[in-house]
Amino acid sequence: MQQSSELDPAKRQKLVWEIDRLLLEDGARPIVMWNRAATCFQPYVKGYVSMINSLYNGFRFESLWLDK
Repeated sequence: MQQSSELDPAKRQKLVWEIDRLLLEDGARPIVMWNRAATCFQPYVKGYVSMINSLYNGFRFESLWLDK
């Protein structure tokens, strides 16, 4: 919240670098994009059908299975 409301570009950059450092130290993998165009699975994930008429994923896994 603080980073997104900071008006001074230099202070904002410093906050972003601090956030980045903390994420890297923690081994975190933040989601930076999520929509139908960025959905991906391993080849063994079968039966997933992405919605084509919505920006939302509509996750319903009744027909999803792992082929391992």
